[in-house]
Amino acid sequence: MLRTGLYLITPDDPDPSRLLARVRHLLPFASCLQLRNKAMSAATLREAGAMLRDACRAAAVPLIVNDDAALSLELGADGVHLGEHDGDIGSARALLGADAIIGVSCYDDIERARRLVAEGADYIAFGAFFPSPTKPHARRAGIDLLRNSAILGVPRVAIGGITPDNAGSLVVAGADLIAVISGIFDAPDPVIAARAYSSLFRNTLPENTQNA
Repeated sequence: MLRTGLYLITPDDPDPSRLLARVRHLLPFASCLQLRNKAMSAATLREAGAMLRDACRAAAVPLIVNDDAALSLELGADGVHLGEHDGDIGSARALLGADAIIGVSCYDDIERARRLVAEGADYIAFGAFFPSPTKPHARRAGIDLLRNSAILGVPRVAIGGITPDNAGSLVVAGADLIAVISGIFDAPDPVIAARAYSSLFRNTLPENTQNA
C-alpha cells in the first residue's frame, strides 16, 4: 500500500545517469516514484530503470513502472501503472504477483474507477485537474471525483497541472497522493518544490487523518 504524499513521476530525460542524478535527491520527499519516460529507447529505459530501482530500494521508496508490466517484472520493481490502453489488471496481477502495486488511470470517469477497483486495482488516479504542460490535451477531471470516490476504499491519486498553490484543495477533497512531473523538475529548485508538495499533507489535513 502506498503512503500518503508526493507521487513523483520521472521527466522525459534521455540520459539515464542524468535522470538518476535529478531524481535521487528528491526521493526523501516522495511516497513513490513512477518510471515514465517517452524520450528513451527500450534498452536505455531498462538501464535507467535498474539505476532508479537501486536508488529507490536504498531510500525505501516504491518504484512503479508506467505502462509496462513486463518491464516492471524484469526490473524487480514494486508495481505498474496502467492506462486505458496498457492491458488489464488480471494479466498484470498474474505476471507480477499478489504483492505488486497495480494502479490505474481513471481520468474523469468514476464508473471506470469502480470497475477497476472491483478487478483489484490498488490505487486509482484521476485527472487532469488543471491544465497540464505534460499532457496539454488531457481530459479534465472535476474535484468532486475525489470526494465521491472515497467510498471505493483505495488510495486516490490526483494528477495534471498541480502546483503547490493549487494542490491544497485536492488534498482537502480527498487526494491521498499528488502526482507531479513538471511542477518539480521544471522548478528553479526541485528540492524546495518537492518539499512544498510533501508538506501539504502535514499542513492541510487534520492531524487524525494523516497516515504518512
